[in-house]
Amino acid sequence: MIYRVLALVLFLSVLSSATILPSDIQYMINRHKFKSNEVSIYIKEAGKNSVVASYNIDREMMPASVIKVYSTYASLLELGYGYSWQTKFYYSGRVKRGVLSGDIAIKASGDPTLNSSDIPRIVSAFKSKGIRVIKGDIIIDRSYFKPTKRDSSHFDKNVYSAYNAMPDAMMFNQHMSKFTIYSKGGKHYVDKAIPGNSYRVQNSIKSVSGSCRGKNSWPSIRVDHSTSIPTLVVSGRLSKSCGKRTHRYIITKPYREFYYSLVNEFKRQGIKYNGKMRLARVPTGAKKFYTNYSDSLEKIISITAKKSNNLFARHLLLTLGAKIYGTPSSLEKGRRAVRHILNRYHLLDSNRCHIDNGCGLSRSSRITARSMSKVLDHAYKRYGKRWMRTLSIAGVDGTIKRRFRGSIVQNRAWMKTGTLNNAKNIVGYVQSRSGKLYTVVILTNGKRARWHGAALENEIIKWLIAYNGSGSRVSIDPITQKIDENSRKLWGGNDITAAKVAPLRESPKRYFIQVGSYASKPKREFLQKIIDSGFSYKVIKKEGNYKVLVGPYHRQKDATSALSRINKSMPSAYMVQM
Repeated sequence: MIYRVLALVLFLSVLSSATILPSDIQYMINRHKFKSNEVSIYIKEAGKNSVVASYNIDREMMPASVIKVYSTYASLLELGYGYSWQTKFYYSGRVKRGVLSGDIAIKASGDPTLNSSDIPRIVSAFKSKGIRVIKGDIIIDRSYFKPTKRDSSHFDKNVYSAYNAMPDAMMFNQHMSKFTIYSKGGKHYVDKAIPGNSYRVQNSIKSVSGSCRGKNSWPSIRVDHSTSIPTLVVSGRLSKSCGKRTHRYIITKPYREFYYSLVNEFKRQGIKYNGKMRLARVPTGAKKFYTNYSDSLEKIISITAKKSNNLFARHLLLTLGAKIYGTPSSLEKGRRAVRHILNRYHLLDSNRCHIDNGCGLSRSSRITARSMSKVLDHAYKRYGKRWMRTLSIAGVDGTIKRRFRGSIVQNRAWMKTGTLNNAKNIVGYVQSRSGKLYTVVILTNGKRARWHGAALENEIIKWLIAYNGSGSRVSIDPITQKIDENSRKLWGGNDITAAKVAPLRESPKRYFIQVGSYASKPKREFLQKIIDSGFSYKVIKKEGNYKVLVGPYHRQKDATSALSRINKSMPSAYMVQM
């Protein structure tokens, strides 16, 4: 019996993975010269079983930053929109006449948003408690996450850039240290935004005369980690005429910057302190006197998705690890937690999806278009537009603000993008002119992805906005549902979805609008204008001429409507049937 169930599940799974690819999209893939194994596409009506395109949907693909959708949605499911991280402040000993005879202890929980603007409010809480003198040390408890030795992931050569920042339970200023280089009296100086011993500065700039151009316009900046306290080394030739410049680099541990920011604010607000920093757990019996709250999870997942913030995504993953499997959280606990949460609803294919660090800065992460579509569909059905607004809005904000500004896609797409050297991906939701909302997953991997991936994705999305078809119905019948239930019992809850595909019935002939016939191949600019106007096209070489056809349309009524719009700018265009 088990073998027959397995065989039927396998057969129906093959059917559910069948290729459904409109000729226009196939033409686009061919035109950009992608190999068949380099593209994975799944487009379906949101919350329904109507599929527009299904191509390699079970193929393992490198996700890049689109995997942040898994991290953000798992966090929303587990924690809720209103969740916030807490940084708790304790004191040991006693406070008498404004003097604390004991230590301050800080319990960090991985707040990724804690920054310099929070410090004055925190120190004011000390004063509200009546503390004017601290005769003890400051203890920082980072045990919520397993500490990492590295400050940067070293994923690429830009080791000091924000996207390479590693997580820490005592996060501060998103792991970035701010410093300014300026000229005064013929010399250059380097000033740290937070004075203290969190890192040292070696200023070896050679100030020179002349214009601020070429080799005299930018100094060499590196970080020396050969000692316990890192050294920022600034060297090279720099023109005296160069203006003041502010930089933000990964230089030192965030808890060090937090400590010195706190100590500096003590001094500014008149609190006396001469202790030292210690890394340890909060002492037993310490009394809590203040809690600092982060922004809401809703705001944080929005920043994570819209700005593709890697550090925030790493913190989401580790926070879920702590919530599900206890502290200290680790990378493995975080991975397990995301899988556990999403698979409560059978959203991931555990055999094909690998979550590395939750942010996409990885060459080993893998997803399938099917699993991503499941997550997007589930999120839409559960949270609707509120969830959609956490993604980048086309032409409005985030990573697709410039990409679709002024195009027909503006305000019609809510997407998450992902880019690595051999991956260019986009996933989310697109609303067509007919008013239908579609979940869209387009993944391109391989050497051509870097330069042609975005172009292919843009063309497909613009085509979808103009799409007015019904798609192919993908339904799950009662027998398949019963098999699905049995399979879950067999494999402990893993979701094995089998679907029966009813192919789209097409008319034997289709309608096109011929907009021109040319002796030479049409220019790219002309063809791009067709796409920007919301139409798809194909170029056919016949009898030595290149015919440009807009379409296809399955109904004459739709072709007539398109022709009336096209004739406004191209009066010579006419309808043909092929």
